[in-house]
Amino acid sequence: MRETPTWRIPFGVLLLVIALGVYAIAIASFVPSLIGGWNALAQTPIYIVLGVVWLLPLKRFLIWMETGRWSAPAVTK
Repeated sequence: MRETPTWRIPFGVLLLVIALGVYAIAIASFVPSLIGGWNALAQTPIYIVLGVVWLLPLKRFLIWMETGRWSAPAVTK
C-alpha cells in the first residue's frame, strides 16, 4: 500500500482526460463521414464498439498510475 503521494496519479488523470478528448474528437470527426448515411440500427453497433474500445488499455494504465509498472504485481501468499 502506498503511503506517500506520487506524481503519477494527477499526471495520469490529466493524461487520461486529454487522451479521451482527442479520441472523442477523432471519432466525432471521422466516423460520421464514413457511416453517416447508414441506417441508425447499423450505426449503433459501431458507436457501441467505439465507445467501449478505449477501455481496453485502461487496466494497464491504472496499474501504472498506482504502482509505476505496466503489469500487475505478483500476488504472494
